[in-house]
Amino acid sequence: MAHVVEAETEAVNADSFLDIVASVVSVMIIMVLMVGLRIKNTPVAVPTASIAAAPNAALAQDAATEQSLRQDVLKTAAEMEGVTRQAFLRKQQRDRLAVLVTSVEQKLDASHGQLEGQSREDLDLQRKVSEAKFELEQLGQARVALESAPAEAIQVESYPTPLSHLVDGNELHFQLRAGRLAQIPMARLLTKFKSDAEHQLYKLHDRSEFTESTAPEGGFYVRYTIERKDITAEEAVETHRHGTRIETKLIRFIPVSDDIGETVEEALRENSQFRLALTDVRPSATTITIWTYPDSFAAFRLIKKELFRLGFATAGRPLPEGTPISGSPEGSKSAAE
Repeated sequence: MAHVVEAETEAVNADSFLDIVASVVSVMIIMVLMVGLRIKNTPVAVPTASIAAAPNAALAQDAATEQSLRQDVLKTAAEMEGVTRQAFLRKQQRDRLAVLVTSVEQKLDASHGQLEGQSREDLDLQRKVSEAKFELEQLGQARVALESAPAEAIQVESYPTPLSHLVDGNELHFQLRAGRLAQIPMARLLTKFKSDAEHQLYKLHDRSEFTESTAPEGGFYVRYTIERKDITAEEAVETHRHGTRIETKLIRFIPVSDDIGETVEEALRENSQFRLALTDVRPSATTITIWTYPDSFAAFRLIKKELFRLGFATAGRPLPEGTPISGSPEGSKSAAE
């Protein structure tokens, strides 16, 4: 009997424990729900001052940046205006300098033209002096020959009359220098000069004149000067042309070496270069022009004597020592005897 009562007491105690646990859990659940409801319904306090301060700080920073950029733009605009003003002043200075340079160049060209004219006059004067010396030496030698010859044995050599005439027909040119005679291929040199000058005319686009040289031809080459001149009002009225014209200012025929050609003794021999040059021309229609330097006046007489014997008219063109064979628009023609 006691045994049964003890079993029932243990069963009652277990049920009570479960009830207690259930109660505690229920209370906890209720508390959790209450806390959750309280948290849900509680308003969140946001610091409005910090929220408002953040946009104000960003705006202030943007405003400061905008002000800095505005100042930079104004500074750049001021600098650009200053540069534009300086460029305008520089342009005015360049224009004034250009006018000044043009005026100076015109004065220099005028002075240069006067000097060139004076140089040509001096050259013509030197040629006349050389011609006078040449004739004086011939007369002196003729007088010495007459005075030294026996009275009973006077030999008179017949030469062409000293009255000369200008050469308009075929003409062969020779240089007689240091006792050496060399033919000047004048026609071929002039052809080469014209061709070369035509290819060099572009140089007159930025200058008033230029000087160039051709390739050698027959032992000589041409050194020439081409110039561009403004047509004056008087010339425009006469020629009905305006603007500028191109002229050959000076042309020179220069040997490639000092010992060019053959000696007079060699030239007077048979089959010489001198005689070979005379084979293809008619004496009656050809004048032989000999450009003679002071050291070869005596040799000129020997050549002239032989040319007279062959029937050729001879034109002597004495030159001062060191003066090259040259020509210009104001040059003169050879005079043959």
